[in-house]
Amino acid sequence: MENISIRPARSGELAAVAALRWDWLVENGGEDLGDRGEFVGHFVEWARDNAGSHRCMVVVRDDLVVGMAWLAVVQRVPTPRAPRRASGDLQCVYVVPGARDGGLGGRLIRAVLDGARELGLERVTVHSTPRAIPAYARCGFRESPRLPHAHVARATAL
Repeated sequence: MENISIRPARSGELAAVAALRWDWLVENGGEDLGDRGEFVGHFVEWARDNAGSHRCMVVVRDDLVVGMAWLAVVQRVPTPRAPRRASGDLQCVYVVPGARDGGLGGRLIRAVLDGARELGLERVTVHSTPRAIPAYARCGFRESPRLPHAHVARATAL
């Protein structure tokens, strides 16, 4: 039996998480991504700088990080009855190909949703690839006509 855990990422695992992000980009047609080592360094710094708003959960199998999911927490405009409001966006859910189709992705998504409930988030949204939509549906995600979105021009630098 495999030793599998799903838990918050540890600081020492951020380089492995960055490598998963790189693999996700390559798998989804990323071209001309630059230098992998440079990306990993930048990603680790970004993850540490944004730890207050972006929480990473990982799937660890036999001490190896084989999956990740990020919950971006966004504060919402207060109302008189809810002075502290927040929503979440599920981002970068990825399980390595050799660990797919065994339920780990669903367990990972449910763990993120459990964390969102603990934080008292009003809702969690996700932008999905077509292949993953059934997994999100099994975890309770539904389409909503009340959450339209717009694509805006990608900024080149901040």
